[in-house]
Amino acid sequence: MTGDRISDELLGYTVGVTADRRSGDLIAALVRRGAEVVHAPTLRIVPAEHDDHLLADTRAVIAARPECVLATTSHGFRAWMEAADAAGLGAELMEVLAGAAIMVRGPKARGAVRAAGLNEWGSGAEETTAALVDLAIGSGVAGRTIAVQLHGYVDHDQLGRLTAAGARVLTVAPYRWAPPPDGRPTERLIDAIITRQVDAVTFTSAPAADALLQAAGRVHRSEKLLAALDSDVLPATVGPVTADPLRRAGVKPVHPDRYRLGALVRTVTDELRSRICRADSSAGVVELRGRLVVVGDRRLLLPPSGAMIMKALVRAQGAVVPKSQLSSLVGNDDHALEVAIGRLRGALATPGLVTTVVRRGYRLT
Repeated sequence: MTGDRISDELLGYTVGVTADRRSGDLIAALVRRGAEVVHAPTLRIVPAEHDDHLLADTRAVIAARPECVLATTSHGFRAWMEAADAAGLGAELMEVLAGAAIMVRGPKARGAVRAAGLNEWGSGAEETTAALVDLAIGSGVAGRTIAVQLHGYVDHDQLGRLTAAGARVLTVAPYRWAPPPDGRPTERLIDAIITRQVDAVTFTSAPAADALLQAAGRVHRSEKLLAALDSDVLPATVGPVTADPLRRAGVKPVHPDRYRLGALVRTVTDELRSRICRADSSAGVVELRGRLVVVGDRRLLLPPSGAMIMKALVRAQGAVVPKSQLSSLVGNDDHALEVAIGRLRGALATPGLVTTVVRRGYRLT
């Protein structure tokens, strides 16, 4: 899909977005495909243009004149240059960088370096900090000074590798991660994941993924969150580095081969469409795509509770779904279940499609 063309590939699906920076681009791309979006930035980026630590670190880099500079992100490298200019250090920093071997983590960082009028010495084999450090160590760092542009949080393991290889390491953090000013959207997203009211949740940075897990832990809901992400709710990350906190927690997220927002949206679309639930019924084939149910040539959006009940019925393929199982989807309230079943039948407008099995539960006919 290109431009502003609208499609219905994700119609019926709800996607959680945890990103702060560039969240508008990601949300717009999902909405153009028909998705509903729940936006809950788990962290926010705080620029450090006026951060005394950044300027002190920049002066340290200028004084040390490092032989090698590792640029990890385009946003961070540009922010560093802008902050140096604003503090009157731009010319000195450019002179130092021009005399250093600049190594970049990937195409985006390469673009920022070239936009500044500089040239990169090389790029890591993959778009990861580990691969960038591999490149630096492979070039020989013993006895050399290495400046590392950080990207929101400190990767102590990779910095430790440089130090162990004999390098003197300086770091510069042009921005930092901070908690959102209001934590309630994150709590609502956690609830939506646990209750399966979102079909997928996206992550564009490892700190954001880790922040969601920590937020769930603070409200004692980690176990339920991980169970949802390991079953009904699709976790999708922009790349393997972003996936690390989830993998360490036992979750297996998907990610595109190309670490870009557009590729992430494509991956989410493909994965959700591969999860379409289907069952044969008295009214023909029934398909459930998130909250969108397709019966014959009719398409209708169900409310969240109706969609959860319908998913259980479709997955059962005509077998009886116990009343207790369905009741758990609506707060373990039998009256609420009866109301939800009644509304589901009314929405489907297909008499006999959802059948009551006395004293046992419900099934698709």
